[in-house]
Amino acid sequence: MNKSIFLPLLALIFAACGGGSTTSVDDVLAGGTLEEIKAKQQTLNEQQREIASSLRRLDSAIQSKETLRNVPLVSTLELKKTAFEHYLDLQGNVQTKQNVLLYPEMAGTLVKVYVKEGQPVRKGQILAKIDDGGMSSGLEQLRTQASLAQTTYERQKRLWEQNIGSEIQYLQTKTNYEATVQSVRQAEAQLAKSTITAPFSGIVDDVLVDEGSTVNPAGGTPIIRLVNLSDMYVEVDVPESYLREVTEGKRVELYIPVLGDSMISKVRQTGNFINPANRTFKVEISVPNNNGQIKPNLTVRVKINDYSNTEAVLVPPGVISENSAGQQYVYVASEIGEDKLAKAEKRVITTGLSQNNRVEVLSGIEAGEFIILEGARRVREGQKIEIIEQI
Repeated sequence: MNKSIFLPLLALIFAACGGGSTTSVDDVLAGGTLEEIKAKQQTLNEQQREIASSLRRLDSAIQSKETLRNVPLVSTLELKKTAFEHYLDLQGNVQTKQNVLLYPEMAGTLVKVYVKEGQPVRKGQILAKIDDGGMSSGLEQLRTQASLAQTTYERQKRLWEQNIGSEIQYLQTKTNYEATVQSVRQAEAQLAKSTITAPFSGIVDDVLVDEGSTVNPAGGTPIIRLVNLSDMYVEVDVPESYLREVTEGKRVELYIPVLGDSMISKVRQTGNFINPANRTFKVEISVPNNNGQIKPNLTVRVKINDYSNTEAVLVPPGVISENSAGQQYVYVASEIGEDKLAKAEKRVITTGLSQNNRVEVLSGIEAGEFIILEGARRVREGQKIEIIEQI
């Protein structure tokens, strides 16, 4: 108890017991007259009234101080405008457009395979050879015939230009030469089918047929799988509701669980067709593959940035409550004094998106206000509070 209150009370009690007068109660009762006894009684009654008044004042002071001491203790967070980004969380697979199986274009025996699995190759490089069945010899004969036809045509042309010989002879040699050249081209094209070449630069992923095996295009048996890992991408199905938000150039966070690797990329292409079966559209995202560890069909966690706000007001979800009408609300500390005493004020808010344990507040509170964090569930509207920590 405060000394300034306790000492006057002690003096009153002492006086009531006779300490404040030269004549005690016992002395008055022993030898005093009736008038002296009544006077002593009146004095004590006045002292009793003074003591009761003092006690009431003490009770009021004690109650006031106990009320201030027992107010809820809270911590607050000063609201500030913060950059906020929301990400759409999806799952996709790594793919490459240059991942092909090479099939034979003609029937025959696979006489030679020039590459092995894991070998890098260049575009146009010969990978395997099929027995041509003598077509190469036939092509040489056609080339000889074409050379003779060309010589005959050129001589006949010079004579015709000098008005020597008939026009029919000139036209016959010209037609014969052009037909022979066309035959050579057809034979070369047919013979080229016996050679399997790389359609693009890449890596031989698998050799599927051994040398000496009979291959046939009609059977659909592939010979080599060729893969290019330099142009990888992730393909994901995005719900149609995000058609306006997910566009070309949007920032994307990629995480490959198998490799434990994360990277930043961008949307490089969005599909123009909504799949009626699942109401989604295709999105392609470039995947950097500098070390060559990323392979086709790897599972990737994809987070596409679909919303950004550079001046968002964010609060932890744990401070948001909801009333019976479905309204969301928080408590803010207002009228903050130098002694850290304040008043709890209830605010109905409108929330937006949430990400990483943060919720965007669209209306109801503003930057610069102090939202109640710890202790928010214990306070009531208009209640006195004491702030023990300001964040």
